[in-house]
Amino acid sequence: MKVLKKNGYNICFTLIVIALAVMPLLLMNGLVKSTTVLFLGKCMAFAIVAIGLDLIWGYTGILSLGHGLYFCLGAYGMGMYLKLVQTNGNITDFMQVGGLKKLPLIWRPFLSLPGTFIMIIVVPLVVSGLIGYFIFKNRVKGVYFSIISQALTWAAYSIFIALSPYTNGNVGISQIQSILGSLRGPRNEGNLITLFYVALVFLIVIYALSYVLVHTKLGKLLIAIRDGENRTYFSGYCVSSFKTFIYVVSAIFAAIAGALFVNFNGSITPTQMSITYSITMVIWVAIGGRGTLIGAVIGAFLINLCEYNLSSGEMAESWQYIIGLLFVITILFFKGGIVGIVKDQIPAFIARKKAKKEA
Repeated sequence: MKVLKKNGYNICFTLIVIALAVMPLLLMNGLVKSTTVLFLGKCMAFAIVAIGLDLIWGYTGILSLGHGLYFCLGAYGMGMYLKLVQTNGNITDFMQVGGLKKLPLIWRPFLSLPGTFIMIIVVPLVVSGLIGYFIFKNRVKGVYFSIISQALTWAAYSIFIALSPYTNGNVGISQIQSILGSLRGPRNEGNLITLFYVALVFLIVIYALSYVLVHTKLGKLLIAIRDGENRTYFSGYCVSSFKTFIYVVSAIFAAIAGALFVNFNGSITPTQMSITYSITMVIWVAIGGRGTLIGAVIGAFLINLCEYNLSSGEMAESWQYIIGLLFVITILFFKGGIVGIVKDQIPAFIARKKAKKEA
């Protein structure tokens, strides 16, 4: 029992990993469809975003409503590379329509896979580093930071749409294959399975890195900033540097997730950069249970699996209202989310029942 209490989160994550690892085996035996495995691959990307958000919101108290920006920076970076693979390094159809005669300078770093990997890390690092430095240095926090993150994401969304010769506007980068080739059809099951396990490895590594980080002195400082930023500041710590660092780490995680997502999805549009999408990411963490890491993973999988099964047919129009209602109920009555219910509220309820019987 003590082992379960001490390592419950890790045991739960291990069970999730085992369940995911089994899925390709079930696919090979015809027990699940390739579309299910494909969707779970996207869910793993969403879980990585949620872990990053949990680091800044659950552990540090920074509520970002604009992480769709970093998700799309990573997704567009990988999408640009995959598109250039299809065109053999030449300009795309939408560039020709936009009047471009040669490959734009901004696209050239994505001609090679190593360059793409570097850009997927460097671009969100620079963007988030600059934003974090100026905002946190001026001690902007709380709802003001949330509003600024929304505004910046909206500005980026508008820029991506306006620069249609370079980004294809509302349509985005579409009709692309994964880094391993096509994932569709029985002939390409091998590509799908390999990519699925690659995404699973990324999820495991990022969860492990985050777990180690929050259990170091740095993690304790992040919690101290969340619970008493002024007290931490007057204790002699440079709070803005710690907040900028964890914000940058979270942004890089989101970019990596975006790069994985576009491989499974086959397209990326500015829709994923919208404020609505960014708020949905926050809902995953809130419903799962912020400040736990495993809650972020559970929330990302649960909400997306529910949406996958309920957002069509009779529930299509009401599904968004259901998500909103779940979020409101969680915030008002179950602040610890699903993890809090299992870890704290159910044991407390059982303890009260026992106490009444003994009385």
